[in-house]
Amino acid sequence: MSPSLKRFLKPVVITAAGLGLLGAVLVVSGVVPVRASSGHWAITRWFLSFSMARSVSTDSLDVAVPATLDDRREILRGAGHYQTGCYPCHGNPTTPQPRVARAMLPHPPYLPDSLDQWEPEELFVIVKHGIKLAGMPAWPTKGREHRDDEVWAVVAFLRAYPELTEAEYRELVFGDPADGRAAVSAAGIERAFVQTCVRCHGVDGNGRGIGAFPRLAGQNREYLAEALRAYVSGERPSGIMEPIAAELTGAEIDALADYFAAQTPSRSAPAAALEPEAVVRGQRIALEGLPKQKVASCADCHGTNEAGQTGAQEAYPSLAGQPAAYLVTQLELFAERVREGTPRANLMHEIADKLTEEQRADVAAYYAAGAPAE
Repeated sequence: MSPSLKRFLKPVVITAAGLGLLGAVLVVSGVVPVRASSGHWAITRWFLSFSMARSVSTDSLDVAVPATLDDRREILRGAGHYQTGCYPCHGNPTTPQPRVARAMLPHPPYLPDSLDQWEPEELFVIVKHGIKLAGMPAWPTKGREHRDDEVWAVVAFLRAYPELTEAEYRELVFGDPADGRAAVSAAGIERAFVQTCVRCHGVDGNGRGIGAFPRLAGQNREYLAEALRAYVSGERPSGIMEPIAAELTGAEIDALADYFAAQTPSRSAPAAALEPEAVVRGQRIALEGLPKQKVASCADCHGTNEAGQTGAQEAYPSLAGQPAAYLVTQLELFAERVREGTPRANLMHEIADKLTEEQRADVAAYYAAGAPAE
C-alpha cells in the first residue's frame, strides 16, 4: 500500500471508528427515544414512508393482477374479512380512527383517504407480506402457506372501499345480523354467530351473495366441526377463517356445527349461469370417475348433486349446491398441497393433481347445479 493511500485511509478509518463508538454509546446509554408518544422527526417520517413505498413497488413488479377484482363475489369476501382483521387499526366509515390505533406510531391510515396512491399489485404485496416496523401484519396463515385467493379478495374490497357510503359499507360487511338472532340464541352461539359467521355465511347458512361463500346449510355435522377445529389448529390454512375460529370455544364449535347442519340448503347459483355441457361432463366424472387417469368417482365419498340423494358420507363434505368458483379454488389448493385440515384431506391431493383445469371446472359445475333437498 502506498504512503499516500495510507495517509488518506487513516483519517477515514479513525472517523468511521469514532462514529461507530459514538453510536454504540448512544444506544447503550438509552437516550435514543423509542416512545410512540413522542412521534417521529419529519426527516424520519419521510425516510420511512419513501423507503416503504419503493420497497413495495419493487416487490410488486412480478405480481400478476387477476381479472376478478371487480367481481362482486370477491368484493364481498374481502369485506367480511376487513371488519375482522383490518378495522381495529384502520377504522371504517363509522369510526375512522379507532382509539387505540390513534396512539400507534406510525398511525395506521384511514384507508379511503390513502388507497388511491397504490396500484392493485402493490396492495397485494402489503396485505400479503405486511410492513416491518409499522404494526402491519403479514397474512395470518400458520406457516405462511400461500392463500393468494384470499389476499386478492381483500384487495378487491379495498379498491371498492373509497366509494362506499356508511350505509353501503354496513350492508356489504354485515348484511342484516339481526335476522334470525332468536333462532340461535337458545343454542348458546349468538355471540359467535352474529359477530362472525352471519357476515359471510348468512343466517340460514346458504351464504351471502351469489356464490361468494361456501354453503354450510345441511352440511355434514362431523365435517363442519372438524373443519372449524382444523382452522383453530392452523392445519387448514386460511387468513380469513383462522382468526375467527381461534376465538371460538369448543362448545361454540359444536353448537355451530349442529345449527348449520340442521339448516335447509338452497342452490348457490341459478342453473342458467352454468354451461349445460360442462354440467354433463362433470356428471360423468363425478359418477363414473376417470379410469384412464386413475381418478375415482367423486360420488363415492361426496354423494351426487340430486335432490334428496346427496349421499355424502358423514366424515366427508357434501358438495351438492356448493358454488362452482369455491369448488374450483379448493381443488387448486389441494393440488398445491395448501388445503389440509381433516385426517382425510390428503386423499384429495393426488386426485386434484390428475384433474385438468377443464375437468375441475366441469366437476364444480355439476355439483353447483345440484337441486338441494326440499
